[in-house]
Amino acid sequence: MPARQFRHRRRSVLASIAALPLTGALSACGGGSTGASGRSGSKGTTVITFWSALRGSQEVVDAFNSTHDHIKVDFEQIPSGTQGGYLKLSNAARAGNAPDVATIEYPQLPGFAIDGVARDITSLVGDDLRAKLLPQSLGQTTFEDRTYSVPLDIEPMVMHYRKDLFDRYGLEVPTTWDEYADVARAVRRTGGGRRLATFPTDGMSQFAAWSWQAGAQWFDTSKGAWNVSMADAPTRKVAAYWQRLLDEDLVYVNSSTARLYDAQIGNGLVLTRLSGAWDAGAQMNGHPEQKGKWRIAPLPQWAPDRPALGTHGGSTFAVTKDSRHPEAAMEFITWQVAHPDALKARLSSGASSQYPAATGLIDVGRAAFDRAYYGGQDIYRLFEQEAHKIRDGWTWGPRMTATGNVMQDAFARAGGGSGTVLSSVRAAQEGTMPDLRALGLTTTQHST
Repeated sequence: MPARQFRHRRRSVLASIAALPLTGALSACGGGSTGASGRSGSKGTTVITFWSALRGSQEVVDAFNSTHDHIKVDFEQIPSGTQGGYLKLSNAARAGNAPDVATIEYPQLPGFAIDGVARDITSLVGDDLRAKLLPQSLGQTTFEDRTYSVPLDIEPMVMHYRKDLFDRYGLEVPTTWDEYADVARAVRRTGGGRRLATFPTDGMSQFAAWSWQAGAQWFDTSKGAWNVSMADAPTRKVAAYWQRLLDEDLVYVNSSTARLYDAQIGNGLVLTRLSGAWDAGAQMNGHPEQKGKWRIAPLPQWAPDRPALGTHGGSTFAVTKDSRHPEAAMEFITWQVAHPDALKARLSSGASSQYPAATGLIDVGRAAFDRAYYGGQDIYRLFEQEAHKIRDGWTWGPRMTATGNVMQDAFARAGGGSGTVLSSVRAAQEGTMPDLRALGLTTTQHST
């Protein structure tokens, strides 16, 4: 099917009632070759290409190639999506030269499906693989029974906290958001300039996870249209909560990727980090000198009797429309997400503590992780418990990178006193609508 016709058909599907889109930090490292759709190699070997920014991908490819004679994977390390990786993939797809397999984070997947870059792989995902994946993860790559990528990991948001400082100041680990605010006030009073947390001005994905947990539905595709309501009642509740913390000077306000934030963590000025399960390994690798000082607890809840969570981070593997060997591509993807040797290879690179979407690999991750950093805590048991709290039904929008940029620019202004958390969310919605219309999508929006 010609690319233009393919994109038109996909757009009409995702814009109709049959389109309930699928469902954010990449850690980078790797090696590389050039990217192009797969080709036949010598002696009947099928050669496929794979692009990824994920740390450990080269090690995974090396392990696959050493154990498979009929398929050879050529790997190219690309920048993370926000650093140009997604633009590179989009440009390659426009030129008809996308790799066979590409790594796409959950929030960006609907856009790549609408654009026709990620192909419909429903018929290629076997029942055996589906049975191995946590339903919450597969549900975020599938809409109206059509699957567009295979999840590698699923990252429930949790609370990382400095146990030594909690003990020093006599703080109880909060289980509700009201308790969290009370602890923040106690830290502000007695913590010697410390704060309980940092509100991340670059944190669209964190704020989305908090809103998701509270019951928000920023996007849905009921009634044959993309319906946008980013300032719905649950989101307004979350925005008001964080605005109070900002107004009372209970949290720092800065980027979570800035050197300042790293210094805040390194100098013990921040007592909690609210982020995905993957961040446990990132913390261990980034601050080995803090070994034994951190623990992980469930994220505080709004309604403890009805626990819910959103995700923060996580990656998937898509077969692109340009792949001439989709079956071989799927064989590689299946091995990469579900085979113990694949996870062992990735972890051998020093990759972070991702929580695998294939639940049978949990023990592999658990065995490879040094529990001593978290005081002997079995963090994988906690992740397993929390993953089942991920609320079904969340839908990412078609242009989340652009949506996030608008929101984060407004967050930065709000941190300086120009605007509020809620006005930032509303600005993101207003900035999103032109992009959706430019895609030819039928849209509605609810402004509150």
